[in-house]
Amino acid sequence: MPIRLVLADDHPLMLDALEQLFGLEDDFQVLARCGNGEETLKAVHYYQPDVLILDLRMPGKDGLAVLREMRQEQCPTRVVLLTAAVEESEVLEAISLGVHGVVLKEMAAHLLVECVRKVHAGGQWVERRSASQALNTLLRHRDGQRDVASILTRREQEIMSLVAQGLRNQSIAEALCISEGTVKIHLHNIYKKLQIDSRMALSLYARDKGFS
Repeated sequence: MPIRLVLADDHPLMLDALEQLFGLEDDFQVLARCGNGEETLKAVHYYQPDVLILDLRMPGKDGLAVLREMRQEQCPTRVVLLTAAVEESEVLEAISLGVHGVVLKEMAAHLLVECVRKVHAGGQWVERRSASQALNTLLRHRDGQRDVASILTRREQEIMSLVAQGLRNQSIAEALCISEGTVKIHLHNIYKKLQIDSRMALSLYARDKGFS
């Protein structure tokens, strides 16, 4: 089965170039071309493509607005951002909204094709020229938080985060409206699950996973 695409960019020439680019490959099918955010959302709803190639700058609803709506609707389509320029804050928000690929328009065309294939296969692709170390940290923290969520309960995660912020047991108890004894029980369980034996080790673990 081909990788089913929807293309979104407000420049017709760019849409033409993208359609020609993917038309040269046997494993892609372009379902729709969209020139603004509203058209993009309608196309995604109608076609339910495997991958949406999305420009950040579009009239009406921009790329981030499209991503917010897709996130709210829990749309399964994977998204690759293709943009001429991007601010670090925009990349960070896009990643937090579920984008799996970021490619600058100045990059070689074959890199976009590789990116889409990788994203479709379940991977991530972020050109280092489009993001800073902050983005790498965000990605690492997101993966780390998923790992922690599979080990600790929500309450244990809250306590771990407060420990990483330097709060003592009494302050944690007051913040969470529980007894200090309950905090100690939770900490005992956290230490056991994470196989660590000190408050310092827990703080370092939490910060590494993005919980501070």
